[in-house]
Amino acid sequence: MKIYIIGAGPGDPDLITVKGLRILQQADVVLYTDSLVNDELIARAKPEAEIVRSAGMDLEAMVRLMADRVKEGKLVARVHTGDPAVFGATMEQIALLKKEGIGCEIVPGVSSVFASAAAVGAELTIPELTQTLILTRAEGRTPVPELEQLKDLASHHCTIALFLSATLTKKVAAELREAGWSDETPVAVVQRATWPDQVIVRTTLANLDEDMRKNGIRSHAMILAGWALDPDIHANEQYRSKLYDKAFTHRFRKGVKP
Repeated sequence: MKIYIIGAGPGDPDLITVKGLRILQQADVVLYTDSLVNDELIARAKPEAEIVRSAGMDLEAMVRLMADRVKEGKLVARVHTGDPAVFGATMEQIALLKKEGIGCEIVPGVSSVFASAAAVGAELTIPELTQTLILTRAEGRTPVPELEQLKDLASHHCTIALFLSATLTKKVAAELREAGWSDETPVAVVQRATWPDQVIVRTTLANLDEDMRKNGIRSHAMILAGWALDPDIHANEQYRSKLYDKAFTHRFRKGVKP
């Protein structure tokens, strides 16, 4: 006995994987996060499927429903926004399902961090500039482990992607400055990435909070910060991968001497 936990992607119904869509279309029961997952995607389920909205349900109610349906011999798809592995709140569901003797198969999806990078045309790891991407969030009502405070993570001066932090931009800016980031550091904010009402804000660390306020962005936003987000980075020939350099040899191509 098992259920399928499917990453629905960031919003655009076409950004679900082929496997995820196939399971969705086969499922007898579809339980989905209706506050985040596009209804157009859920409409692709088979007509006779039982569709359950989970935004108003607590953990125990969701797990009880899934367990009951699986025990009835039904194929159950639990549909999450983005990718279930990142801020997906899946661990506690899996833990309770295991107590019921029910397994889970996770089908990955497109995370909002990568949808946001695509929306602004950014590569988040640039040769000779940064080769590290940190996915995290600012500390708010839910604590962050002591060794994962934003100011400490930011000390690496790599690209940072901030989930769940749209209401904490003053705190974000203060902690990045404490880590030595300059006010001119580029920041890109994408609200509701890939949805029809997607909003993109290009700003700097100094203007982040004010630009968020001006645009009324306080939820459903990804904050990407670091010099990889410089909108003029393509003009700088210093940052080029060696992968396609004529002189770079690998097992598929012999290098050409300059």
